[in-house]
Amino acid sequence: MKATETEIKINNLNVFHGNHHTLKNINIEIPKQKITVILGSSGCGKTTLLKCLNRLTDLYSNIKVKGEIIINGEDILHSKEDITDIRRKMGLLSQMPYPLPMNIYNNIAYGLKISGRNKKKYLNKRVEYYLKQINLWEEVKDRLKDPASSLSLGQQQRLCLARGLTVDPDIILADEPTSALDPVSSNAIEELFLNLKQHYTTVLVTHTLRQAKRIADYVVFMYLGEIIEQGPADEFFNNPKMDKTKSYLGGTSN
Repeated sequence: MKATETEIKINNLNVFHGNHHTLKNINIEIPKQKITVILGSSGCGKTTLLKCLNRLTDLYSNIKVKGEIIINGEDILHSKEDITDIRRKMGLLSQMPYPLPMNIYNNIAYGLKISGRNKKKYLNKRVEYYLKQINLWEEVKDRLKDPASSLSLGQQQRLCLARGLTVDPDIILADEPTSALDPVSSNAIEELFLNLKQHYTTVLVTHTLRQAKRIADYVVFMYLGEIIEQGPADEFFNNPKMDKTKSYLGGTSN
């Protein structure tokens, strides 16, 4: 990784839920085409930080966001760009998969169609392409007309990831994407992230240390709305500097 290659720069980000100061002076430089893991116990602000990145915080009238989130040289918190276009640059994977109430094929084709790509021959090729990209094609190629809900949870999560990729995002946001999955499906999702990072920047929220150790290139450790420590994964796990980090890694932190 080039030292100067940064995809997202967050400067002095503060978030307030009413009178509660949820995120406090967040400063991060998220490296391009790497997996950045936001680590910490439940309630520390990880998901709120993720929501800030694609401005889902705009949906809540009681949330106020201050600071800067700079992507491609532009502060998306104060951008004149359409909010839909900002979100389109970021594929979002939630804890639970939410396939669209339609068949497997149309779950993928939907994202292509809304961007004006409607020709059947083109759609067929791209649906196959994205299903292969997330290692699902061989499992579903003979059942593309089946409801997406007929898939297992792990398959649904991969399908949702593929659907997010159809709008050509630069960034993948993942909020504990394996927390509802069995170990085999979780490993499959992790492998996908490792393979996809050659094309995408990934920001992944988790409270699972083992997962972070397996896939992280860069780690941001949060506690009660603050960043305690951040750095390259090897350095973070093998040579933590802060006492709170050492306690958390040792399993003695609250």
